Amino acid sequence: MRKPPYDIVLKPYGKALLDLAARRPEVLCLGADLTRQTETDLIRDQMPERFINVGMAEANMIGIAGGLARAGHTVFVNSFGVFCTRRCYDQIAMALAYPKLNVKIAGFMPGVSSPGGPSHQAIDDLALMRALPNMTVFDLSDATEISQAVNVAAEIQGPVYLRLKRGEIPVIFGQDHVFDGRRAHVLARGSDLCLVASGMMVPATLAAAEVLEREGLSVAVVNSPVVKPLDARTIIEAARTTQVVVTAENHSVMGGLGSAVAEAMAEAGLGARLVRIGLQDCFAESGSREFLFEKYGLSVQAIIDAAWHALRPGTPVPKAPPQVSEPGTYAPV
Repeated sequence: MRKPPYDIVLKPYGKALLDLAARRPEVLCLGADLTRQTETDLIRDQMPERFINVGMAEANMIGIAGGLARAGHTVFVNSFGVFCTRRCYDQIAMALAYPKLNVKIAGFMPGVSSPGGPSHQAIDDLALMRALPNMTVFDLSDATEISQAVNVAAEIQGPVYLRLKRGEIPVIFGQDHVFDGRRAHVLARGSDLCLVASGMMVPATLAAAEVLEREGLSVAVVNSPVVKPLDARTIIEAARTTQVVVTAENHSVMGGLGSAVAEAMAEAGLGARLVRIGLQDCFAESGSREFLFEKYGLSVQAIIDAAWHALRPGTPVPKAPPQVSEPGTYAPV
């Protein structure tokens, strides 16, 4: 596992999808007029016979994908996360999830990583996709996971939602990291605190854990890229001996990773305190990732604050060092 600032790569999803299509003739790619933005310009340019642009008609795209899947294709549909979930939810439920068809939905620009305000910010997509029977849900944190997840999704019999950061993608994990579509990964073990994160919150969680460890806390860190089916066993085992569990997600605290972990803890009879980092049941405004993550409590310091107040109330909170990134690198806020 690398240290921040992280090296970045471009288009890991697009490259993995192109490689998959070259190996598997049944793979097709559908887009909704966001080709370059979803990295599917690679397959459009190099394998145009496998690419269909349906235009700004996401609900129609889902219906087309369902028909192609019934004809034996493995179909990847691509758009911004808010457009390919909330906008066409009934079509996903009835045309994909109910018949359990092989359609993989790639939703880019998750949570408040978009500067476009509430119309473009997918803050409820995990909750929506979790609620659908037969749906598998991935919230991916880095280029290594993304590249592997494309192949894993193609092997799953049924619909899959892949939640993907847009643009410059950090490389957090080495090539020895294995994404298998069913497991959470324990990145560190500890006895005081358990931090559980997914997607874009993994780098911030790792940075927060480093500060808290220096301050004398024993911190477990769990990366949970599979939000459904949640790997409850791994998370509960990591958290069982700790006093506090903190979940961190670039999503509303309603219905996403934090809710899934809360359900798992309750069913396991785990008595640790739970604190959920995420949007606190609100819409966000427009702005840069840095501004929005700070304002809505998704920063490294916000994770430190939440953990410290739960474990060491009334004592001075340690401060996170500035998260500095140079050109060509990525650092958490």
